[in-house]
Amino acid sequence: MSESSEDLATLAKGGRTNVAGFILRLLARIPFLFIAGRLYGPDLVGRFAIAVVVVELAALVSTLGLKRGLAQALATTDRPHVHVVWDAMVLGGILSLAASAVLWVFPEVMYPNSFVTGLDRYLPLIILAIAWSDISLAALAYRLNVRATVTARAVVEPWTISIAAWVFSFFTTRDGLVLAYVSSMIAALTASLVPFIRSYGLPRGWSPHLSELFALARRNVPLAGADALEWGTRNVDRFILGVMFEPKIVGIYYMAQQVASLPQKLKTSFDPILGPVITRNLASGNRAAIAAQVRQVAFWIIAAQVGLALMGSIPGEAVMGIVGPQFVAGTAALAFLLTAEVLASTGAVCESALVYLARHRNLMISAAMLTFQVVLSFALILAMRALGWPIAFQAAGPAVALMLSVALTSVVKARVLGRLLHAPVSPLRWALLWAALAAVVVGGCFAMLPHSLEWAEVILGIPAIAAVYLFVLWRWAFGPADRALFGKMPRADEATLPNVGAITR
Repeated sequence: MSESSEDLATLAKGGRTNVAGFILRLLARIPFLFIAGRLYGPDLVGRFAIAVVVVELAALVSTLGLKRGLAQALATTDRPHVHVVWDAMVLGGILSLAASAVLWVFPEVMYPNSFVTGLDRYLPLIILAIAWSDISLAALAYRLNVRATVTARAVVEPWTISIAAWVFSFFTTRDGLVLAYVSSMIAALTASLVPFIRSYGLPRGWSPHLSELFALARRNVPLAGADALEWGTRNVDRFILGVMFEPKIVGIYYMAQQVASLPQKLKTSFDPILGPVITRNLASGNRAAIAAQVRQVAFWIIAAQVGLALMGSIPGEAVMGIVGPQFVAGTAALAFLLTAEVLASTGAVCESALVYLARHRNLMISAAMLTFQVVLSFALILAMRALGWPIAFQAAGPAVALMLSVALTSVVKARVLGRLLHAPVSPLRWALLWAALAAVVVGGCFAMLPHSLEWAEVILGIPAIAAVYLFVLWRWAFGPADRALFGKMPRADEATLPNVGAITR
């Protein structure tokens, strides 16, 4: 098998694993949305959503870019890998405890529009579990064990939060969501540490190398910045709403965001597979192959996300109504957020290569786009407020700003990467447009059904939209390389890939 064919096979097998993981994540996330919406209501969901934004940002910063930087550290070291990964765990642990202490002293950062009561102050203590879980999974991803990530993130974490939210609702709705979140993070940490220790073992004869730890921290600043900026792009809208509106509005938006963020997982779960393939071709100077891999993966992701966006936005009111009737006001935000996921795909996949080719330039682009998004979000809210527009319209302003920001980011990053690789990286194909138009026609017919038949819009309309879209896509958009993605679908636990990362060691 040629090197390019081997790369395609690796990407395709990883893609099939990610589809399996995505389906599991989708099935597990729906019960949580239903339970949170129906049993807790938009006010409590809104408070929870803002607090989680701050906690997850603190956890992300505490990993210091190790989710992507750990692979480079392992590839360039002469020390035993088990010592390096435990150095990373120590570094993440120190920063996590520092972040927890800051939020313990200043809990108002997590709750900017409500009082701090009950168990609110204790939530930051979970930062260590989140950071250690991320680092453990990054270490396993270096050995291309995607099974652990699928198990922890697509099975254990979402099912735990769904079940725990339901159980705690019988005892305390005030703190039930916080307790459910903490339970899910502890369960995910357990599901991450067990395979991590089995793979790397305990660090016998190891002592932390503080100088190397701080050197690793300095090297990882651009990666940490890129991770933080990408995360901020997808979550700053929620924090802006928390500053500008009451918790109820944030809760409605959060539910729309949770539905819309499911397609995003398709991209993020490709990182462990795409990264080693890119670094191998970069080491051999085969930049044309990198461009081809970016185009291929980006097309797979966009093709899936367009279909999911159509299935979620055309029957948007019915979808949000499933969560709870009071959440239907978030339909417009849902449509903009789903569109944003599609527009963000090219830039997100290009970033997987830019973090190796031009990490500082990538960081500056991301920072500029995040600034643009924040300014535009406030501008849209204030403009609509001055014009007397309804609050539901105002609350959709950050979603519009996100959509425009990620679209511009994709254009800029694709142009930059194309120039660096001397090859086009755009994954767009005309057949995608025809498939989308066909699905819109079919979905529009179901959307015209009377309100009493709204159930048919979901039960019959969504499968019809998917069927028409996939048929056109398969018939006119997919080539032999694309159809490689649809080989034998692995089981959820069959996720260990060929060890292409070995060549980078």
